[in-house]
Amino acid sequence: MGEKCEIVVREFDPSKDLSRVEDVERRCEVGSGGKLSLFTDLLGDPICRVRHSPSFLMLVAEMNSTKEIVGMIRGCIKIVTSGKKFSRIDKFNTKCVPVYTKVAYILGLRVSPSHRRMGIGLKLVLRLEEWFRQNGAEYSYMATENDNYASVKLFTDKCGYSKFRTPSILVNPVFAHRVTVSDRVTIIKLTPNDAESLYRHRFSTTEFFPRDIDSVLSNKLSLGTFLAVPRGSFTQDSWSGSESFLLNPPDSWAIVSIWNCNDVFKLEVRGASLFRRTLAKTTRIIDGMLPFLRLPSIPEVFRPFGVHFLYGLGGEGPRAAKFVKALCAHAHNLAKESGCSVVATEVASREPLRRGIPYWKRLSCAEDLWCMKLLGEDSSDESVGDWTKSPPGLSIFVDPREF
Repeated sequence: MGEKCEIVVREFDPSKDLSRVEDVERRCEVGSGGKLSLFTDLLGDPICRVRHSPSFLMLVAEMNSTKEIVGMIRGCIKIVTSGKKFSRIDKFNTKCVPVYTKVAYILGLRVSPSHRRMGIGLKLVLRLEEWFRQNGAEYSYMATENDNYASVKLFTDKCGYSKFRTPSILVNPVFAHRVTVSDRVTIIKLTPNDAESLYRHRFSTTEFFPRDIDSVLSNKLSLGTFLAVPRGSFTQDSWSGSESFLLNPPDSWAIVSIWNCNDVFKLEVRGASLFRRTLAKTTRIIDGMLPFLRLPSIPEVFRPFGVHFLYGLGGEGPRAAKFVKALCAHAHNLAKESGCSVVATEVASREPLRRGIPYWKRLSCAEDLWCMKLLGEDSSDESVGDWTKSPPGLSIFVDPREF
C-alpha cells in the first residue's frame, strides 16, 4: 500500500525524461523465450505517434522517493465522424451529412514489469481521462490485440470501456521485385486540395473520418493520394480536378492515400531461429537475382525496418476491388523505392473492398480490438445517441497519425 502512495503522475518532460522513458520501453518489450516478438523503435521521440494530432499529451508515472519512471501513457484528441443524419437544407431529405464528435484516443500505455499489479496503469488512464474531459472530449477509445487479456481487463473491467469495433490490420511484404500494375487501370496522383474535396464529398460520413482531413493530407508524412480509374477515362494530363470528376465519374474507381511511418518509427521481429533468418535471406537473394520470376520473398524484418501505411481507402462501382488491388500494387512499388519492408492498412471487419487488398496472414492481425467509453453522462447529439452502443458500419477511417 505504501508504494501506491509514492506514485506521482505528471506530464512528460523531454528535457529530463527521455532516457528513462526509453528504458521503460525496453523493459516492457522483453519477448517470451523461443517466440517471435515485434519490437518498436520510436527513433528517440516518445510522442511520435501522437505528435501530428490536433491536441496531445504524454504522462509518466514516477516513484516519488527514487524519481524512477515506472509507467507512461499517451493520448490525443480530434474531431471525427460518429454518425450521419439527413441534411436540413435538402428539401427531399435524401442527402446525409456527417455528425462530428470530439473523441480522445489512448495509446502507448506502459508499466514497468517490476511495478505491475500496483494500480499504476489505472492511475495513468484516469489522469489522462481528466485531461480529455477538460478539453471537451465526449468519448475515449483505445486499441489493443484481442488476446492482450491484461489490457482488455484493465479497460473493460476497471475503466468502464466497452468492446466496440474489431478492424483487421492487413500487412503485405515488399518483395525484391516490382509488382505489376494492371494495364487496364490508370493511376492519377491527386493534389492535397483535390484529395480533400473527393474525400469530403464521398467519405465524410464514414465512421472516424477526421474533420481536419486537410491537415492529414497536407502533412509532410503523407506521400500522396492516388486515384485508380479505367484506362482511357482520364490521364494525369487530362485530369481537370475532383469537382468535374464527381460530376461524371466512371462506373468504377478507387482511392488510397499513403503515410510514411518509416520516418516515425521502425519495427523489428526478434526471436527468430537461424533457420528462419537464413530461409528469409535466401528468398530475397533469389528474388533479387531473378526478378522476372516474380517469386514471393520474405522481407528483411529481423533488423529494423520501415512501414508505409495505406489510409483513406475507398471506391465505388462493381470493379472497385480490382482498382484497389492496382493501387496496392502501386503502393508496393513506392515502398520498394523507399526501402520499406512492408505495406500495412487497417480496415473494418466487413469492408467490401478488403478482397482487393493483398496481405500475408502470418504478418496480419485478424482482429484489432477497439474499446470505447462515453466520458460524460449523455451524448451531445441526439441523432446519434450513445456512440458506444451503435452497430458497426461497413467501413471505418483509420487515422494514420496514430497508427
